[in-house]
Amino acid sequence: MTAPRFRDGDRVRVRLAHPPGHVRTPFYVRGHEGVIERLCGIYGNPEELAYGRPGDPKQPLYRVRFAQNALWPDYAGPSTDTVDVELYQHWLEPAEAR
Repeated sequence: MTAPRFRDGDRVRVRLAHPPGHVRTPFYVRGHEGVIERLCGIYGNPEELAYGRPGDPKQPLYRVRFAQNALWPDYAGPSTDTVDVELYQHWLEPAEAR
């Protein structure tokens, strides 16, 4: 099992990666910054489980909140609108890292 690295309120960036295979991270959030809303639990890695492997090591799953206008610059709704996406830890890095 991989220990949780982030806490509620931490700013994170989603890795900007394009690996082949079964990827559970939406393309539209890759490379963007968000805020950890909460830790959802620790689960088998779905990118491994999809191939019938055991999903080890288990990964922390977080709910990450993004400003909609940061994801879609032409978004015309209120600047306070957000989108929450559940992402596994191996796709996240501290926001200050690049």
